[in-house]
Amino acid sequence: MKSLQVIELFAGIGADGKPIVEQLHVRELEDGNFQLVQSPAFAKGLASGDVVKMLPDTREFDLVQRSGNLSVRVFSRSDIQALGDVLTAELEKLGGELDRETPRMLVYSIHVSCGFSAIESILNEYVGRDGQSAWMYGNVYDPADGETPLNWWLDLLKPE
Repeated sequence: MKSLQVIELFAGIGADGKPIVEQLHVRELEDGNFQLVQSPAFAKGLASGDVVKMLPDTREFDLVQRSGNLSVRVFSRSDIQALGDVLTAELEKLGGELDRETPRMLVYSIHVSCGFSAIESILNEYVGRDGQSAWMYGNVYDPADGETPLNWWLDLLKPE
């Protein structure tokens, strides 16, 4: 396995009509694909551990393999540190990891096997109570409409 690198992924169109690009740390695999080492803050449909193939001469990608991790994004209009302290401690109890923190945003990765209800229970208990914060999944809903579940986790959660 090669050392960490940074790739740029297309993350949407800004209010000014220009493309938004997100830089992400990845490991380049022997086959030339890239494994994300953190969940993105803006690029949709991906989480830490996922493997992507970059399309030539673009910032577009094809998803090669899912890791089973959910990407959770928490946003706040005010300083997020106090919320982050308590939320990180609770999500870490489920095996979640804080991938990124800015003064107004937190990005977590947590394996889907923890269960949506357990994860959402924690998030709903702490996020939004102040009227300043909100959370969303980064890789659960179709990026085209933001509502249709992707259901990639169904095979992972099937009983043997």
